Amino acid sequence: MYKICYFVPESHLEQTKQALFDVGAGKIGDYDSCAWQCEGQGQFRPLTGSTPFLGQQGQLEVVREYKVELVCQDALIRDALHALKQAHPYEEPAYEVIRLEAIG
Repeated sequence: MYKICYFVPESHLEQTKQALFDVGAGKIGDYDSCAWQCEGQGQFRPLTGSTPFLGQQGQLEVVREYKVELVCQDALIRDALHALKQAHPYEEPAYEVIRLEAIG
């Protein structure tokens, strides 16, 4: 089992979650569409050669984003990451994949 954490602007919050749910991520036992999210601020500066969804090259951008966390079965992790990247508006989405261990 893995935990996927990613950061996304509000405009694509539901779209990215649904893309992950559609491939089977976010399932815990007899429940699906399970996720946790919170609002915060992200920042970045697009460099030369980038094609930013938000902001302009060379200028620091501070945006309201959501951090979303959900679980994913081992067999689905590659499909889930592909779905996230396809649904996410940023050309370089920020995400983490954390391996979980079952205890007891």
